Amino acid sequence: MRMFGVSRSPRNIMFGAGQRFAVAKSAASLGKRLFVVTDARLEADRQFAELVEAIRAAGVELALYSGIKPELPAACLTKGVAEGKAFGADVVLGIGGGSCIDAAKAIAILLSYGEPLSSYYGEFKVPGPTLPVIAMPTSSGTGSEVTPVAVVADAERDLKVGIASPYLIPHTAICDPELTYSCPPELTAMSGADALVHAIEAFTTAKRTPTAETAHEHVFLGKNELSDLTALAAIEHIGASLERACTSPNDETARSRMMFGALLAGQAFGVAGTSVCHAAQYPIGAKTHTPHGLGVAAMLPFALAFNRSHAGADIVRVGCALGADVAGRGEDAAVEATIQHVERLLGVIGVPVSLAAMGLSEADLDWTAEHAMASARLIKNNPRPIDLEAMRYLIGAAHAGDRSNLNAFQSQTYAV
Repeated sequence: MRMFGVSRSPRNIMFGAGQRFAVAKSAASLGKRLFVVTDARLEADRQFAELVEAIRAAGVELALYSGIKPELPAACLTKGVAEGKAFGADVVLGIGGGSCIDAAKAIAILLSYGEPLSSYYGEFKVPGPTLPVIAMPTSSGTGSEVTPVAVVADAERDLKVGIASPYLIPHTAICDPELTYSCPPELTAMSGADALVHAIEAFTTAKRTPTAETAHEHVFLGKNELSDLTALAAIEHIGASLERACTSPNDETARSRMMFGALLAGQAFGVAGTSVCHAAQYPIGAKTHTPHGLGVAAMLPFALAFNRSHAGADIVRVGCALGADVAGRGEDAAVEATIQHVERLLGVIGVPVSLAAMGLSEADLDWTAEHAMASARLIKNNPRPIDLEAMRYLIGAAHAGDRSNLNAFQSQTYAV
């Protein structure tokens, strides 16, 4: 078998307790006018004030925009772009959750190439390098500090949409677990669940037959040797720490392993991509107004059950990394043990057992399936081919909370 691997990453990654103070010299090395993008909650935080003081002491001028909202409505970027332009920013710092970092990426695009934001939706639409972005996460979830994607909620489309380009990978990622210590249990759970799904979907994505053009034609190019390394390591770290980080938030080891796992998961899916859980979550989130991590995690056991006929061996390796009881079992039994292990972990941190429990109406199932299929960049990554009929069946099973017949389902348009 011919080996193939691709890795894309920030120029610098700094990880560890206290590394947040590396931002001052990092910013000074890139420019003199730093535009900081965050939210109102973080603006009022004492640790944030200490960082601002350290940056100014390094001789960097700073302007702050704290108007970022959860789930990143595209409208909240407009004022930030205007303020960044008036300030004459030459470096952008995104600090906060995934929405703040995605906002920093989007603002860097618009400061570099102008509006409208919608002209960059999709893959490879960013024309070139943007202003350099420094990313500092304060939660362990999206992995946006290392990924080539920014996701915004577009009110005109009533859905989240993605901008995907290698030019969106931040110049520098600074990951300090101490910034997550005050993260509330519910946010820890939902962001951690998102990171887990990133890692598992990256490891179980479809594998393409590579050519010399593959890395240039696809932002997300499927399962490969290098993404597998980071995905499995991410699954191991997250599996060992997610429950502990939620139930014992002062556990420094759990917090560190969660942040490290989310970072690795971002590196994995930033190349391999995600698949059907994320495709389904966009319409699910639009209808239920629930956190992104909740939706992708609620879909995960059902996606694994649907994909087991095409990714059984990979799912077993996921189980091994999670510490599921798979030793000495045949593949079918080991896959089932893995899915049950995932269900237990997600249940402990508060993920509902069905989409109905999340508030998705039965009347919206067809609409949800149709809009999930519109995410072609995600659908093409699923290890088992999926068409609209199959998506309807999958969404219906997840709505009912019954995965018993997913593996046996056969579409009329393709064979299992």
